[in-house]
Amino acid sequence: MLDDFMTRATLAGVGVACAAAPLGSFVVWRRMAYFGDATAHAAILGVALSLALNVSIFAGAVAVALTMALIVTLLTGRGYAMDTLLGVLAHSALAFGLVAVSFLSGIRIDLMAYLFGDILSVSRGDLAVIWGGAALVVGLIGWRWSALLTATLSEELAYASGIDPRREQLVLTLALAITVAVAIKVVGVLLIAAMLIIPAAAARPVSRTPEEMAVTAAVIGGGSALIGLRAAYALDTPAGPSIVCVAALIFLATSVLRGMRA
Repeated sequence: MLDDFMTRATLAGVGVACAAAPLGSFVVWRRMAYFGDATAHAAILGVALSLALNVSIFAGAVAVALTMALIVTLLTGRGYAMDTLLGVLAHSALAFGLVAVSFLSGIRIDLMAYLFGDILSVSRGDLAVIWGGAALVVGLIGWRWSALLTATLSEELAYASGIDPRREQLVLTLALAITVAVAIKVVGVLLIAAMLIIPAAAARPVSRTPEEMAVTAAVIGGGSALIGLRAAYALDTPAGPSIVCVAALIFLATSVLRGMRA
């Protein structure tokens, strides 16, 4: 069954959706959309370093994305505004990554595949990485779910409950870095933030509890992958952007539904 490229692509898309859904919910609740986008941009530098050092692209992307996110977490509140830090680090990392790629001699690299994804070329090994990373993210978020929710609602309430909000921020940072690393092959750096935010935002109007929103976001993300891949195959359009387009249409539909209920 895994010999069929469409089957592997479908499984990859669903795996990324499972990883992005619960994390995307916290990104929406905490208004961290730009944070996810910045972490994704930094992953390009990780790709370049991985190819130069001949190590796993997954490991390089996780290391650089996590380093960038940790720097932002540590410097926030020390005279630097969050959006300023994200803008500087994200675009600097992307620029350094693109420059580093140009110095790689003897290595053939399809930069467009990393920018926009190449889900149709996913291998069995890639599937193992994607689903392993998705399981790690879901397990991490599930383990810290209550603490993360409390810290998201109120830092004062978190401190009163014996929860350190900065620790929970680091948990989200780690999960975000892993998600970016596993998604880079599927939708690419420029579309990862879309898969984090759009399914969660689409689930919000039709969900009554945080848990329901996370599950609904996973269903929307997985459904977007399935429909987007079929549409790309039928219409001969890019697979990654097609998946995001379907998610955007679902977001539009749920927004209209919320407007009709209001």
